[in-house]
Amino acid sequence: MTKPRSKKALFIGLPLALAISAGAGFLAWDYWFRDNPGYPVKVMKQATELQDRLLSFDSHITVPLSFGAHGNEADKDGSGQFDLIKANRGRLSGAALTVFGWPEMWNGPNAPHRPTEGFVEEARNQQEVRYKIISGMVRDFPNQVGIAYTPDDFRRLHGEGKFAIFISMLNAYPLGNDLSKLDLWAGRGMRMFGFSYIGNNSWADSSRPLPFFNDSPDALDGLSDIGKQAVQRLNDLGVIIDVSQMSTKALEQVAQLSRTPIVASHSAPRAAVDIPRNLSDKELQLIKNSGGVVQVVGFSQYLKPLTQGTQDKLNALRARFDLPPLPNLAMALMPGDPIITAWSEQKLGQYASGLYAILEEEPKATLKDLGDAIDYTVRKIGIDHVGIASDFNDGGGIKGWENVGEIRNVTAELIQRGYSEADIAKLWGGNFMRVWEQVQNAAKPALASRQDAARP
Repeated sequence: MTKPRSKKALFIGLPLALAISAGAGFLAWDYWFRDNPGYPVKVMKQATELQDRLLSFDSHITVPLSFGAHGNEADKDGSGQFDLIKANRGRLSGAALTVFGWPEMWNGPNAPHRPTEGFVEEARNQQEVRYKIISGMVRDFPNQVGIAYTPDDFRRLHGEGKFAIFISMLNAYPLGNDLSKLDLWAGRGMRMFGFSYIGNNSWADSSRPLPFFNDSPDALDGLSDIGKQAVQRLNDLGVIIDVSQMSTKALEQVAQLSRTPIVASHSAPRAAVDIPRNLSDKELQLIKNSGGVVQVVGFSQYLKPLTQGTQDKLNALRARFDLPPLPNLAMALMPGDPIITAWSEQKLGQYASGLYAILEEEPKATLKDLGDAIDYTVRKIGIDHVGIASDFNDGGGIKGWENVGEIRNVTAELIQRGYSEADIAKLWGGNFMRVWEQVQNAAKPALASRQDAARP
């Protein structure tokens, strides 16, 4: 005997309806709760909707040298912190991708190595590889990504639903003593330049001099002659000067010499963690006085002091290498003791490996720690002079903001703290865009026109 059609429909339709309902419920859960660090649904909804509307900019992401290779493709949701899929999921409008070069002291057999003449050439090669990666991404995915040479380009790409690449450069080391290389790179699209990284170079002192490179603090007393000339040259070219990683004296001299606003592209206030890599209140004020912006960075060890347990482990390691107990947190984060100048390469390698292994076990900072650092910086220099950066692919990433797909969690933290949507828009890119406009408007017209002609 066949069942009546109405019962058939019930037997078939009810499970189907339940399945559809369950599926919809899962999608809703996945949309509102996946990767949610614990914010109310109302806050997450507001953060998601705001992220869809605002122009958002991350001012420092390092391009891995392997980016685009198998397993690290630009158009696949891989294991890295940045790719176009994650950027779209997070509704990140664009980012400063860094053409970065640094001596390859840790690579190759019997590493680490003391500097050789070949280090400069290798650092230049890294710059070229990263530039080719950026150019290749734009060539291969023209419907998803483009290079922003001006703020108007950035806004246009955002309106077209494309990821906007802002090309920045970190570390003058590969440029040697050739000031004309700034013109070359500006012509290729570089719109922000940072003088320093770990270790001093011939242009500027670093906030983290490296004894293994025979560095000493304030070896140049700030900027060298070519460093001072570079400030004017960058102003003339319409390139933003990035003061993150500089020594205090070098930053002070840039602030004095520059006629355009300056930016700290990925820094935190020293009030959060007392290390020279972070910015003192005086340095924050100098950046504000220039009309510039401090891009507060989601880097765990700059936002939260190391736990006592980690410091105890580091002191035990130091004792094994006949080093005194930690004199400060700066020595905890890198091999920076002056005595290291006299160590063998092998001994440094063993110590550095042990140090970084211990730091890897340290609990990460949280969105609350980042929010506290943003709050502090806003209180000190005002909402118009603060922005946000991740430092992804070079140590950045905190609990709740591990990759570019999770930026709405940062927005949710700001909403929880009472920031208005207008203020959040300033933090996520509005302030940086203002500075970019001012810097480009102050460029010398002849140089700016040469840059336009040099665009690929």
